Amino acid sequence: MSLDTDRAAEAFAASTDWTVGLEEEFAILDPDTLDLVPRFEELRDVAAATDPALSHSIAGELISSEIEIRSGRGEDVHDAQARQRDFRRRLFDLAARRGLVLGSTGTHPWADYREQPNIDTEHYRRVVEGLQYVARRNNTFSLHVHVGVQGAERAIAVCDRLRPVLPTLLAISANSPYLDARDSGLHSARTQSFTKSFPRCGIPDAFGDWQTYAQYIDFLTRTRSIVEYTQVWWSVRPHFSFGTVEVRIADAQGTATESDALAQLVVASVAQAARDEDEGRPRVDLPGRVLEENLWRAIRYGMDGPLIDFATMAEQPAAAALAGLLTWTAPMRSELGIEPALPALNGAQRQRRAIASGAPIEEVYAASVQDTRHTYAQEVPAS
Repeated sequence: MSLDTDRAAEAFAASTDWTVGLEEEFAILDPDTLDLVPRFEELRDVAAATDPALSHSIAGELISSEIEIRSGRGEDVHDAQARQRDFRRRLFDLAARRGLVLGSTGTHPWADYREQPNIDTEHYRRVVEGLQYVARRNNTFSLHVHVGVQGAERAIAVCDRLRPVLPTLLAISANSPYLDARDSGLHSARTQSFTKSFPRCGIPDAFGDWQTYAQYIDFLTRTRSIVEYTQVWWSVRPHFSFGTVEVRIADAQGTATESDALAQLVVASVAQAARDEDEGRPRVDLPGRVLEENLWRAIRYGMDGPLIDFATMAEQPAAAALAGLLTWTAPMRSELGIEPALPALNGAQRQRRAIASGAPIEEVYAASVQDTRHTYAQEVPAS
């Protein structure tokens, strides 16, 4: 992947506002034990031989027991989600025919990361060689949303404006209470495991303009800190190849309805940030140390605890933060025809309530896998 920042700026100049690409990561599971099983290569090869459209959509991630599906470029969020729903059904059907099921939580509850083989690609060999334990420890699953934003300067402004919104999006998406066969006590153990470990990760600094961001990438390149721009793992970043703003803060979602709603809310947030920039609305670039307080609250308590209202610098219920996010994005949601159907309780809240009732880890995860199967794979018959 080229680190040519001038070429990246050209990609943003040629980009189209509000095009959307979706990326969803799933755990590959044994249907009887719900353990992770390293069979990505098998699914990839069968798809290549039997379903070229699906083959083009799926990709490997760090471990061989994980598979990602990508919508490709949709003209808007509705087009991207229609494409993604088709690929989901194809993937879940393929997995079922191969005697597998797929899970969709931010972490696998009990899998031992030391037992997970990495896929053999140049990119991931480089990641593991460079990061060692940090990479091997990262057995996590996420939802990424790409939104087209025309103009490199505008893309950086959007990333800057989204910084205070990211913890709220994480709280809404939280879906990983377990890690290493233990109740972590958190709502997003994925974020603690991944975001708090990887370099160049989490909520980025405010860069202010494209030149400053390009100088940062050039600095990382000159000092041999990175060799490809995707080694900048910020929770929001400009994507050099696609001319998109990529939001990467969310846990994988247990149901298709939640994944669709969250993606719509991300698209609306990106579009509203761009509209605010276009209309010259003032922006306050809060320091990272302030934003970190909400990031931690989202990790620890998700939607069950208070977040900080940065306008008043006082606590507010997470539900009020969500209401504020919906109010802020209302103009662009109306323009784009977006009305996200968020559930009363998100994935972490449902699991936490089951944990509080005394349900064992296997039962809690089995219920999530069942929800995933019935919503992402509507065509797959019950076994």
